[in-house]
Order: sequence, then C-alpha cells, then structure tokens
Amino acid sequence: MPARSTDHETHTGPGEGPVDDKTLRRAVGASMIGNATEWYDYGVYAYLVDELTTNFFPGHYGHLATLLVYAVSFVLRPLGGIVWGPIGDRIGRNKVMALTIILMALGTFLVGCIPSSDTIGIWAPILLILLRVVQGFSTGGEYGGAATFMAEYAPDTKRGFWGSFLEFGTLAGFSGGIIITLILRAALSQHDMNVWGWRIPFLIGLPLGLVGLYLRTRMEDTPVFQELQDKEEVEDAAAGALKNLLREHWAPILKLFGLVIALNIADYTLLTYMPTYMSDSLGISATQSDVVVLIGQLLMMALIWIAGATSDRVGRKPMWWFSLSATFVLAVPCFWLMGQGMTGAVIGFAVLGIVFLPQLGTISATFPAMFPAHVRYAGMAIGYNVATAAFGGTVASVDDALVGATGNRYMPAFYMMAAMIVGMVALVFVPETAGRSLRGRGVPGQDEAPEEGPERSGTHDLSGTHDVPEDFGTTWRR
Repeated sequence: MPARSTDHETHTGPGEGPVDDKTLRRAVGASMIGNATEWYDYGVYAYLVDELTTNFFPGHYGHLATLLVYAVSFVLRPLGGIVWGPIGDRIGRNKVMALTIILMALGTFLVGCIPSSDTIGIWAPILLILLRVVQGFSTGGEYGGAATFMAEYAPDTKRGFWGSFLEFGTLAGFSGGIIITLILRAALSQHDMNVWGWRIPFLIGLPLGLVGLYLRTRMEDTPVFQELQDKEEVEDAAAGALKNLLREHWAPILKLFGLVIALNIADYTLLTYMPTYMSDSLGISATQSDVVVLIGQLLMMALIWIAGATSDRVGRKPMWWFSLSATFVLAVPCFWLMGQGMTGAVIGFAVLGIVFLPQLGTISATFPAMFPAHVRYAGMAIGYNVATAAFGGTVASVDDALVGATGNRYMPAFYMMAAMIVGMVALVFVPETAGRSLRGRGVPGQDEAPEEGPERSGTHDLSGTHDVPEDFGTTWRR
C-alpha cells in the first residue's frame, strides 16, 4: 500500500488520524472514475438508442424493446447490492470496488463486440440482455461503494464539497458519451454509424475502467473501515451484516428509498430520456438534442461543487427542500419552454438541471450518513439500488409509454412532480447530518449526545465560511 504523504496539507478525516490532501484527492479520483465509467455506459446506450434498435431489434416495436433492455440492467442492481454491499462491510470497500469496476468496463466493451441480429439472429439481443445483466449486477455494488468510500475519506466539515465530485464523475461520464457520439455522427454517415460506428463508444469503456482499477488498487481502505477493523467491530460474516441491517436499520432504508425515487426519476428523465424525448416528442434532431443536453450537463458540472459546499454550511436538508420544491414548481414551465425551439430547449433544460443540483450534488454526503459504519456499504447498496431498479431504470420506458398512450408531451414533467412529492415526505423523517462524524456503530445525527454536536472535534460550526479548500484551484486544474 502507498505510504501516506507528510508533505501536504492534512485534513481531519472521519477516522482516528488525519488524511493528507494528496491521499484525499486520490480517494476522490478513485471513487469518481468508477462513477464516470458506470454512467458513461448508461449515457452511451441512451444516446445510441436508434443505432442499437437497428442492430438488435429491427421491427415495429424495436424502439420500445431497446428501452426495455436499457431497464434490464437495473433489475439486477438490487441483487448486486445484496451481494456486494455486505461483502464490502466485511472485507473492505476498496476490494469490492476494484471488482465492480472491471466487471462494468468489460461488460461495456463486450457490448461493442456483439454481432448484429442480421448476422447471428436472435442471439444478438440475447447476448445484449446478458451483458446488461452483468453490468447491472456489478453496478449494484459500485455506486454504494463509491459513495461510502468518498464519504468516509472526506473531512466531516467538507463532506458535501468533496462528495460532490462523485456526481461530477456522473456528469462527466454522461458528457463524455455525448461528445464521442457527436464526433462520430459528424464524421460518419448514418449508414456507417449503423454498421460499425456505434461500437466505438462501447469499446472505449474498457480503457476507462482500467484506469479506475489502477487508481482503486493503489488506495488504502477508508479510515472509518480501518478503525472498525482495529476495534474488531466489523461484522463476522457478510450474511451477518445483511441480517443486522434488515433487522435494526430498516427505517433509514425506507427513508433512503423515498429520496432515491425523487432523485432518480428527475435524474434519468434529464440525463438519459431527454435526448429521446426531444427527438420524438419535440421534433428536435438527434444531434440538436444531444447538444442541448451537453450544454446543460457542462453547466451542471461547473456548478455542482457549489451545491456540495453550500450544504456543508447550511445543512443537507435545506438544500433538498429547495431542490424538491423548485423542481416541482418549474417542471411544467421548463418542459413548455423546451418545446419552443432550440433556444428554449437549452434554457429549459439548464434551469431544471440547476435546480436539481442541490439533490445531485449532495448524494454522497447525505445517503451514506444515514447508516452506521458497520452496515453502511450494505445499507447504501441495497436501499439505493432497489429504488433505482424500480424507479430509475424504468423512467425512459414509462415516460415513453405515458406520452404515447396520452399524446400529452408534459407527462414526463408530471411524473417528475409526483416523484418530488414522494421525496418531500421522506425528507421530513431524515435527520440532519452535516458536520456529523461517520465513525462507529451509531447512526450519524441520531445516536449522538447533544454535547457531541457540531462543536465537537472533527465537525464544524455550520455558519463557518471555509467550505472550499484553499488548494481547490491547483487540485482540480489537473
């Protein structure tokens, strides 16, 4: 394992000792690259729906079949969470994360290698479905592990800021998928895209995953997990961790479930379904819709750290209340605006993206803190992935079916509004955890004595002003 540097600024982390800023940056990078790899794949699949339909599901219902296969990978996510989560609580976060990223990257790469249905017939869609199953199973352990890993490395006082870069990776993955797709569409004819050009973005997934694997295998496990090991408080078996989680911590799983419903219906509507929606329902060309989404995502990437840093000052719950309420109010007006032409589409998408950021930018600070350390990975992986499978991966097909059945192009906005209400109900019962320690077997913000509040060591006064590290510019200009 790499030795911890003493030549850099140190931060008081969640574990017993300080974490130097070089190690912290590497931990953030190791988490972020896996998330980027995961969402790069989902983004590329969403942006190449037409080409995938041509190659795997030619026919009248091919478009819907392609979207349903997109949802298939989400069916396996809960199983992946049930398997990987307790293992991560038993043997360590970084070991499981190394396995999940290579499975994801291989799955993405092999999708680009499948012959078309014209060549091997029914085996083409069968192989595509099988690979989406593998990707879903591995993703079930990826996000919960990455969020837990980043949260447990970040200083308690700046967990929101550093955690926001996990979702920076999400947006980077999506944006990378759009950029590569746009370049290919500009350089190739539609015939070439249908025949072989669509494969290139998927093939790129493997080297991206190998970079993430390299970063993760060079990292020590989190200070919080090491402390559990030192105190012999790690669960004796993965099955024991799962049993303990379901018996004693079912309440935070339900709260997390409600928040994830709101988060993912908005997230997948904006980041994966929107290109299809703009093309099919608004009459915007595929290239123009990709440009609209790319502009919005780049703007979100530029601003997301502000949402995370602000949550360190004012708390996670005020940020969520603002985002849930604003998204509810602005959904229909923004969808109307997107139907008024290219300029309106850019503005409408950008506004929805910005008001969504206080949710997206605080995920890895909010969700892992809902569970004690010894069941955190499992709690995150299971709660997040069950909700994502039911209400995230189905967004594109549900929205498409609703618009087709009713002829009302505002149905995706109504679906988002309903999701925001569910999130508001769940948020009422979620404790505030900004500045709280993630150490030990207690629930942050809930099992701590009053005198161990924001004034204790390792936390901060939420009215403080030092949300952004002084070396922010040099750290992220790499």
